[in-house]
Amino acid sequence: MTPPGPAPAPPPPTVLVGHDRLLAAVTGLFAGYGVPHRRAATAAAALCHGDLTGPASHGVANLTRLYLPLLTSGRADPAATPEVLGDLGACAVVDARRALGLWAAAEAMDDAVERARRYGIGLVSVGGATHFGCAGFHAARAAAHGMIGIVASNCGGQRIARPPHGTLAMLGTNPLAVAAPALPDHPFVLDMSTTVVPTGRIRAAARHGEPLPEGWLEDAAGRPVTDPGAFDRGTAYLRWLGGDPDTGAYKGFGLGLAVELLAAVVPGAAVGPAPEALTGDGRPHGRDDDIGFLLLAIDADALRPHEDFTAAAQRMFRALLRCPPLDARTPVRYPGWWEAERARARRRAGVPLAVGVHRELTGLGLELPEQGTATEASGEER
Repeated sequence: MTPPGPAPAPPPPTVLVGHDRLLAAVTGLFAGYGVPHRRAATAAAALCHGDLTGPASHGVANLTRLYLPLLTSGRADPAATPEVLGDLGACAVVDARRALGLWAAAEAMDDAVERARRYGIGLVSVGGATHFGCAGFHAARAAAHGMIGIVASNCGGQRIARPPHGTLAMLGTNPLAVAAPALPDHPFVLDMSTTVVPTGRIRAAARHGEPLPEGWLEDAAGRPVTDPGAFDRGTAYLRWLGGDPDTGAYKGFGLGLAVELLAAVVPGAAVGPAPEALTGDGRPHGRDDDIGFLLLAIDADALRPHEDFTAAAQRMFRALLRCPPLDARTPVRYPGWWEAERARARRRAGVPLAVGVHRELTGLGLELPEQGTATEASGEER
C-alpha cells in the first residue's frame, strides 16, 4: 500500500472585514491619489471583486504591490480621460491614456453594452491601458444587462511564458473572460488566464510559504518547479493551459496568441512578441505598460428572432445542474456558480483578508475593523 503523503498545509489565517467598509476604504484611497470619486468607486469594486468572489490573488493584496506603485510612479494617470480615436457606431477604438484599468475597462464595457443596445453587438478596443484586475468583473457587467460579455487583455510589454519548444519568454498570461445570464443571481462567468494559472496565484503561494503543484511552473530545461519564489527570481516560467505540447499546450498558447491579436494588435497596444523580446537572456522580463483590451457585448435577444435568450440560457444551465455527480459532495456546477455563492456569503458575514494583507491596508491608514476571524483560504482554492 502506498504510504500517505504529507498533510496539506493549513490555509493561512484570515480576518473578516465588512464588504461595504472595504469598498468605502479602497474608494477613499484611490480618490486620495487623484482618481475622481465615481471612478474610484468603480475601481474599488473591481479590485475588491477578487476578495468577494475569489481568487483573492486578484484582490486588495495587489494594492501595495501593483496599483499604488502604478499611480505613484506616473505609469498610471489618476486623472486620465480616455480618448475615442475611431467610432463606427457598433465599434470603437479608444486610447485609455494610462488610465487606471480597474475603472477604464469597466467603463469601456458599459460603452460596449450601450452600443449593443443599438446595433445588437458592441465592441470597444482599448490601447494605452493599465492592469484591470479580474477580467470576469468586466465581462459580468454585460451579463447584468442580459447580454453576453467577452473580455480579453494582453500584458502590454511584459513577457512571462515561452512558446512551446521555445527558449525565450514572449507572451504574458493574456486573460480571457466570457459571461452571460444563467440561473438567477448566478451568472455564467468564465475567467481564465491562458497559462495554467495567473501570476497572482504564484505570488499568493509565495506569500503563504506554500509549495506549488507540479505543472504550474517549469525551469529553463522544462523540468517542474514547485518553489513559487523561483518565478520572481526569474528562474521559472509559467506553463500554458494543456501542459506539454503532446497533451495540449498549443491550445493554451494559441489562445494566448489569439488574445494578443484581438486585444493588442487591433488597438495598437504594446505586444509581447516584439523584436526586443529576442535580445534578453530569455527570462521573464518587460513591463506591463501600454496594455490592450478587447471588450465585446452581444445582445442575443436582438439577434434571436423567436425565443427569449435568457429563458433559453436558463434551461441550458438548469439541465447542466441536474447532471448526476460522481460524488454527492461535489455537485456539478458551472463557472461563476461558486463565485456567486461566495459573494453572497461574504456580503453577509464579511470578506476574509489574509492577516498580512489586513496589516498592509491598515498601515496605509484604511480603517478596517475586524468582524471576526476565519481560516478559509480566501477563495484561492478555485
